[in-house]
Amino acid sequence: MKAYRLSVNLKLGLVVAAVAIAVASVAYTNWLANRLREREEFLVRLWAAAQEQLATTEHVNPYIDVFQELEARLDRLGGVNTPEELARYRAALAWARTMPPTSDVTLASEIVLEGAFDIPAIITDSTGLQPLFWRNVPVPDSLSGLTPADSARAIARLRELVAEMDRVHRPIPIRIRFDDTELVQYVHYGESRLIRQLRVFPYVQLFVMGLFILVGYLGFSYVRRSEQRSLWVGMAKEAAHQLGTPLSSLMGWVELLRTDSLSPEQQREALDEIEKDIARLKRVAQRFSEIGSLPRLEVQPLAPVVQNTADYIRRRMPSLGKQVTLSVDVPEDIRLPLNAELFEWVIENLLKNALDAIEGPDGRIDVRARVQGDVVQIEVQDTGRGIDRRQWKNIFRPGYSTKKRGWGLGLSLAKRIVEDYHGGTIALVQSRPGQGSTFRITLPLR
Repeated sequence: MKAYRLSVNLKLGLVVAAVAIAVASVAYTNWLANRLREREEFLVRLWAAAQEQLATTEHVNPYIDVFQELEARLDRLGGVNTPEELARYRAALAWARTMPPTSDVTLASEIVLEGAFDIPAIITDSTGLQPLFWRNVPVPDSLSGLTPADSARAIARLRELVAEMDRVHRPIPIRIRFDDTELVQYVHYGESRLIRQLRVFPYVQLFVMGLFILVGYLGFSYVRRSEQRSLWVGMAKEAAHQLGTPLSSLMGWVELLRTDSLSPEQQREALDEIEKDIARLKRVAQRFSEIGSLPRLEVQPLAPVVQNTADYIRRRMPSLGKQVTLSVDVPEDIRLPLNAELFEWVIENLLKNALDAIEGPDGRIDVRARVQGDVVQIEVQDTGRGIDRRQWKNIFRPGYSTKKRGWGLGLSLAKRIVEDYHGGTIALVQSRPGQGSTFRITLPLR
């Protein structure tokens, strides 16, 4: 029940974290987009103010000298034209002298910081309806060469864009003053492509992140299901293996007892062996019952636990056709918190692996223990075929095995028993192909 609640809480925590990351990403990107938008607005306003000041202070009519010459000629035409005609010519000339150049009115060559930003902008006349110049909009830069119908559609599209831009930004007026005359134009502008892409970016990012998480989740689920299948199969085979040896022995002793050829001494010996096999079955059942729960640790001597397991392995050696020397060097005074049933399983798995690693008919396995400060170090060393350095990190993974008929569960169970139940560590500290291996278990004394 605790594991289920932990799993649910973990999933909820991951979902909340993912939502928080998504919200933070969108908020931060929008904040950046707004800051960039404010910067572009400032630049456009700064540019408009600069153009207004430039047109007012520096841009003058280039035909002033010509107008003065024309005025002098009008004075000499007094006998040719009537006073009314001369007055009309002088009024027209005075009006022309107040007009700025056409290029300064449209400001076509200076629009929207061209080359630095792709800000869409349209300049209109004082009514705000007649486009005079535009840039970075989906309309040809010039209407020359277009048919009247296409030109009308372009103008209509520009007016639609002006309305859209005005909903985003207020148009900026450019006021150009020449003597007593004021000319007003309006700059309508929208958001640049960079800002639009920046606003879309977090959603694209979230989509890619979601796709990545989905693919990762599917892959992780597949690997987890595969490991669970391997674990269940391994547990089933381990249970069958643990139960198989004492059951086979019991069947043999039962068949032997059914005969009438046994002496009383032989019958007592058979009954003693049957009791040992029954005790073995009880230990196996106890192991599997405690592996799924938190076992109780009791302070007890280490030597009997290791010696009992070594004696069991020695009895199995003749059936395997091997004459391996198995030595145990564990001081009798070492006492520490242990669950004897489970820790016997750890030593048994290490000894079985060591025995299987010895490929020849003979070899050596040494089990030794020593106290180092406040911990006990137990080493199992063999003269087997060894393990390649590249595989050291895999040997404790469920399902990994170098044996043709192995199911890769022994070391995984040993690691869980040592680390999760006894608060210690287990590691492969030395191994070379052809030179054997050394496993070390470190357990706290208290």
